[in-house]
Amino acid sequence: MKDFLKKAWRFTWKAAMWFLTISIVSVIILRWVPIPVTPLMLIRCIEQKVDGKEMKLRKDWVSLDEISSNLQLAVVCSEDQNFLKHNGFDFQAIDKAMEYNEKHKKTRGASTISQQTAKNVFLWPGRSWIRKGFEVYFTFLIEVFWSKQRIMEAYLNVIEMGDGVYGAEAASQAFFKKSAKNLSSSEAATIAAVLPNPRKFNAGRPSAYVQGRRSWIMRQMGYWGGVLRYEEKEEVKPKKKRK
Repeated sequence: MKDFLKKAWRFTWKAAMWFLTISIVSVIILRWVPIPVTPLMLIRCIEQKVDGKEMKLRKDWVSLDEISSNLQLAVVCSEDQNFLKHNGFDFQAIDKAMEYNEKHKKTRGASTISQQTAKNVFLWPGRSWIRKGFEVYFTFLIEVFWSKQRIMEAYLNVIEMGDGVYGAEAASQAFFKKSAKNLSSSEAATIAAVLPNPRKFNAGRPSAYVQGRRSWIMRQMGYWGGVLRYEEKEEVKPKKKRK
Protein backbone atom coordinates (compact mmCIF):
# COMPACT_ATOMS: atom_id res chain seq x y z
CA MET A 1 0.00 0.00 0.00
CA LYS A 2 2.85 2.37 0.88
CA ASP A 3 4.55 1.65 -2.44
CA PHE A 4 1.31 2.37 -4.29
CA LEU A 5 0.85 5.68 -2.48
CA LYS A 6 4.45 6.68 -3.20
CA LYS A 7 4.04 5.88 -6.89
CA ALA A 8 0.73 7.76 -7.00
CA TRP A 9 2.33 10.77 -5.33
CA ARG A 10 5.28 10.73 -7.76
CA PHE A 11 2.92 10.48 -10.74
CA THR A 12 0.73 13.30 -9.44
CA TRP A 13 3.75 15.50 -8.73
CA LYS A 14 5.28 14.90 -12.16
CA ALA A 15 1.94 15.49 -13.89
CA ALA A 16 1.49 18.76 -12.00
CA MET A 17 4.99 19.92 -12.91
CA TRP A 18 4.46 19.05 -16.57
CA PHE A 19 1.13 20.89 -16.58
CA LEU A 20 2.65 23.99 -14.98
CA THR A 21 5.55 24.00 -17.41
CA ILE A 22 3.45 23.45 -20.53
CA SER A 23 0.78 25.96 -19.51
CA ILE A 24 3.27 28.71 -18.67
CA VAL A 25 5.28 28.14 -21.86
CA SER A 26 2.06 28.14 -23.92
CA VAL A 27 0.92 31.43 -22.41
CA ILE A 28 4.31 33.02 -23.08
CA ILE A 29 4.36 31.80 -26.70
CA LEU A 30 0.82 33.03 -27.32
CA ARG A 31 1.88 36.45 -26.06
CA TRP A 32 3.35 36.87 -29.54
CA VAL A 33 1.82 34.21 -31.82
CA PRO A 34 -1.69 34.47 -33.33
CA ILE A 35 -4.08 31.92 -31.83
CA PRO A 36 -5.03 29.53 -34.67
CA VAL A 37 -8.04 27.80 -33.11
CA THR A 38 -9.74 27.46 -29.73
CA PRO A 39 -11.49 24.56 -27.97
CA LEU A 40 -14.87 26.31 -28.38
CA MET A 41 -14.43 26.57 -32.14
CA LEU A 42 -13.74 22.84 -32.39
CA ILE A 43 -16.67 22.00 -30.08
CA ARG A 44 -19.06 24.11 -32.16
CA CYS A 45 -17.89 22.36 -35.36
CA ILE A 46 -18.49 18.96 -33.77
CA GLU A 47 -21.95 20.06 -32.58
CA GLN A 48 -22.82 21.22 -36.09
CA LYS A 49 -21.63 17.92 -37.57
CA VAL A 50 -23.59 15.86 -35.04
CA ASP A 51 -26.72 17.91 -35.75
CA GLY A 52 -26.33 17.29 -39.48
CA LYS A 53 -25.62 20.94 -40.19
CA GLU A 54 -22.98 22.49 -42.38
CA MET A 55 -19.82 23.15 -40.40
CA LYS A 56 -19.22 26.89 -40.22
CA LEU A 57 -16.04 28.45 -38.87
CA ARG A 58 -15.35 32.00 -40.01
CA LYS A 59 -12.34 33.67 -38.44
CA ASP A 60 -9.52 35.94 -39.55
CA TRP A 61 -6.82 37.03 -37.10
CA VAL A 62 -5.89 40.72 -37.34
CA SER A 63 -3.67 42.86 -35.14
CA LEU A 64 -5.20 45.22 -32.59
CA ASP A 65 -4.41 48.28 -34.69
CA GLU A 66 -6.55 46.71 -37.45
CA ILE A 67 -9.57 46.62 -35.14
CA SER A 68 -11.62 49.77 -34.72
CA SER A 69 -11.03 51.62 -31.46
CA ASN A 70 -14.83 51.90 -31.38
CA LEU A 71 -15.13 48.14 -30.92
CA GLN A 72 -12.40 48.04 -28.28
CA LEU A 73 -14.24 50.66 -26.27
CA ALA A 74 -17.65 49.09 -26.91
CA VAL A 75 -16.71 45.72 -25.43
CA VAL A 76 -15.18 47.39 -22.37
CA CYS A 77 -18.34 49.44 -21.83
CA SER A 78 -20.50 46.36 -22.36
CA GLU A 79 -18.54 43.58 -20.68
CA ASP A 80 -15.97 44.97 -18.24
CA GLN A 81 -15.74 48.66 -17.41
CA ASN A 82 -12.90 48.05 -14.93
CA PHE A 83 -10.78 46.21 -17.52
CA LEU A 84 -7.92 48.71 -17.38
CA LYS A 85 -7.90 48.78 -13.57
CA HIS A 86 -8.19 45.22 -12.34
CA ASN A 87 -5.63 42.42 -12.45
CA GLY A 88 -7.96 39.89 -14.00
CA PHE A 89 -10.78 39.80 -11.45
CA ASP A 90 -13.36 42.45 -10.58
CA PHE A 91 -14.19 41.51 -7.00
CA GLN A 92 -16.71 44.32 -6.63
CA ALA A 93 -18.62 43.02 -9.63
CA ILE A 94 -18.42 39.47 -8.25
CA ASP A 95 -19.93 40.60 -4.94
CA LYS A 96 -22.75 42.42 -6.73
CA ALA A 97 -23.45 39.41 -8.96
CA MET A 98 -23.61 37.06 -5.95
CA GLU A 99 -25.97 39.42 -4.16
CA TYR A 100 -28.17 39.70 -7.26
CA ASN A 101 -28.21 35.94 -7.89
CA GLU A 102 -29.39 35.26 -4.35
CA LYS A 103 -32.56 37.26 -5.04
CA HIS A 104 -33.29 36.40 -8.67
CA LYS A 105 -33.86 33.20 -10.65
CA LYS A 106 -32.03 34.55 -13.70
CA THR A 107 -28.36 34.62 -12.73
CA ARG A 108 -25.88 37.32 -13.64
CA GLY A 109 -22.21 36.68 -14.34
CA ALA A 110 -19.22 38.80 -13.41
CA SER A 111 -16.49 37.47 -15.70
CA THR A 112 -13.99 40.07 -16.81
CA ILE A 113 -12.60 40.35 -20.33
CA SER A 114 -9.43 38.70 -19.00
CA GLN A 115 -11.42 35.75 -17.65
CA GLN A 116 -13.38 35.40 -20.89
CA THR A 117 -10.14 35.47 -22.86
CA ALA A 118 -8.55 32.80 -20.67
CA LYS A 119 -11.65 30.62 -21.00
CA ASN A 120 -11.94 31.03 -24.77
CA VAL A 121 -8.26 30.53 -25.57
CA PHE A 122 -7.33 27.69 -23.22
CA LEU A 123 -10.49 26.00 -21.91
CA TRP A 124 -13.86 24.51 -22.73
CA PRO A 125 -17.34 25.95 -22.00
CA GLY A 126 -18.97 24.83 -18.79
CA ARG A 127 -19.83 25.80 -15.23
CA SER A 128 -18.03 23.15 -13.17
CA TRP A 129 -15.78 24.19 -10.30
CA ILE A 130 -12.86 22.37 -11.96
CA ARG A 131 -13.17 24.43 -15.14
CA LYS A 132 -13.63 27.59 -13.08
CA GLY A 133 -10.44 26.76 -11.19
CA PHE A 134 -8.50 26.42 -14.44
CA GLU A 135 -10.05 29.70 -15.59
CA VAL A 136 -8.71 31.47 -12.50
CA TYR A 137 -5.27 29.94 -13.10
CA PHE A 138 -5.05 30.95 -16.77
CA THR A 139 -6.48 34.39 -16.05
CA PHE A 140 -3.67 34.92 -13.55
CA LEU A 141 -1.09 33.78 -16.12
CA ILE A 142 -2.25 36.03 -18.95
CA GLU A 143 -2.43 39.02 -16.62
CA VAL A 144 1.18 38.31 -15.60
CA PHE A 145 2.64 37.63 -19.05
CA TRP A 146 0.39 39.60 -21.41
CA SER A 147 -0.30 43.30 -21.67
CA LYS A 148 -3.84 44.65 -21.58
CA GLN A 149 -3.52 45.36 -25.29
CA ARG A 150 -2.62 41.71 -26.00
CA ILE A 151 -5.52 40.47 -23.88
CA MET A 152 -7.86 42.73 -25.84
CA GLU A 153 -6.32 41.63 -29.15
CA ALA A 154 -6.79 37.94 -28.30
CA TYR A 155 -10.30 38.54 -26.97
CA LEU A 156 -11.45 40.37 -30.10
CA ASN A 157 -9.95 37.74 -32.38
CA VAL A 158 -11.31 34.54 -30.83
CA ILE A 159 -14.57 35.36 -29.08
CA GLU A 160 -17.79 33.96 -30.58
CA MET A 161 -19.72 36.76 -32.28
CA GLY A 162 -22.30 34.80 -34.23
CA ASP A 163 -23.21 31.33 -35.44
CA GLY A 164 -19.86 30.04 -36.69
CA VAL A 165 -18.41 33.55 -36.60
CA TYR A 166 -15.38 34.25 -34.41
CA GLY A 167 -13.49 37.46 -33.96
CA ALA A 168 -13.90 41.07 -34.99
CA GLU A 169 -12.78 40.79 -38.61
CA ALA A 170 -15.04 37.84 -39.43
CA ALA A 171 -17.99 39.50 -37.66
CA SER A 172 -17.44 42.81 -39.43
CA GLN A 173 -17.35 41.14 -42.82
CA ALA A 174 -20.33 38.88 -42.06
CA PHE A 175 -22.65 41.53 -40.63
CA PHE A 176 -21.49 44.84 -42.13
CA LYS A 177 -19.46 43.89 -45.23
CA LYS A 178 -16.45 45.89 -44.11
CA SER A 179 -13.14 45.54 -42.32
CA ALA A 180 -13.05 45.61 -38.53
CA LYS A 181 -10.89 48.73 -38.60
CA ASN A 182 -13.73 50.67 -40.28
CA LEU A 183 -16.54 49.87 -37.84
CA SER A 184 -18.56 52.87 -36.75
CA SER A 185 -19.46 53.40 -33.10
CA SER A 186 -23.01 52.18 -33.78
CA GLU A 187 -21.83 49.03 -35.56
CA ALA A 188 -19.28 48.33 -32.83
CA ALA A 189 -21.92 48.75 -30.14
CA THR A 190 -24.22 46.37 -32.02
CA ILE A 191 -21.57 43.65 -32.08
CA ALA A 192 -20.86 44.19 -28.39
CA ALA A 193 -24.58 44.01 -27.65
CA VAL A 194 -24.89 40.42 -28.93
CA LEU A 195 -21.89 39.01 -27.04
CA PRO A 196 -23.90 37.64 -24.09
CA ASN A 197 -25.62 35.23 -26.50
CA PRO A 198 -24.15 35.48 -30.02
CA ARG A 199 -25.97 32.42 -31.35
CA LYS A 200 -29.36 33.74 -30.28
CA PHE A 201 -28.88 37.36 -31.33
CA ASN A 202 -27.69 38.62 -34.71
CA ALA A 203 -25.71 41.84 -35.12
CA GLY A 204 -26.80 42.06 -38.76
CA ARG A 205 -30.49 41.89 -37.81
CA PRO A 206 -30.65 43.42 -34.32
CA SER A 207 -33.78 42.66 -32.30
CA ALA A 208 -35.46 45.27 -30.12
CA TYR A 209 -33.48 43.90 -27.15
CA VAL A 210 -30.17 44.24 -29.01
CA GLN A 211 -31.09 47.74 -30.14
CA GLY A 212 -31.79 48.69 -26.53
CA ARG A 213 -28.43 47.30 -25.40
CA ARG A 214 -26.73 49.09 -28.29
CA SER A 215 -28.18 52.42 -27.17
CA TRP A 216 -26.99 51.80 -23.60
CA ILE A 217 -23.49 50.86 -24.78
CA MET A 218 -23.25 53.95 -26.98
CA ARG A 219 -24.18 56.15 -24.02
CA GLN A 220 -21.44 54.51 -22.00
CA MET A 221 -18.97 55.11 -24.84
CA GLY A 222 -19.94 58.77 -24.70
CA TYR A 223 -19.24 58.92 -20.96
CA TRP A 224 -15.77 57.52 -21.72
CA GLY A 225 -15.13 60.28 -24.24
CA GLY A 226 -15.33 57.86 -27.17
CA VAL A 227 -11.77 56.57 -26.65
CA LEU A 228 -10.19 53.71 -24.70
CA ARG A 229 -6.83 54.91 -23.40
CA TYR A 230 -4.77 51.94 -22.25
CA GLU A 231 -2.20 54.15 -20.55
CA GLU A 232 -4.79 55.81 -18.29
CA LYS A 233 -5.51 52.86 -16.00
CA GLU A 234 -6.19 55.03 -13.00
CA GLU A 235 -9.11 56.88 -14.59
CA VAL A 236 -12.55 55.44 -13.93
CA LYS A 237 -15.53 56.59 -15.90
CA PRO A 238 -19.01 56.80 -14.35
CA LYS A 239 -21.16 53.75 -14.89
CA LYS A 240 -24.84 54.28 -15.47
CA LYS A 241 -27.67 51.87 -14.94
CA ARG A 242 -27.42 48.95 -17.32
CA LYS A 243 -30.25 48.26 -19.69
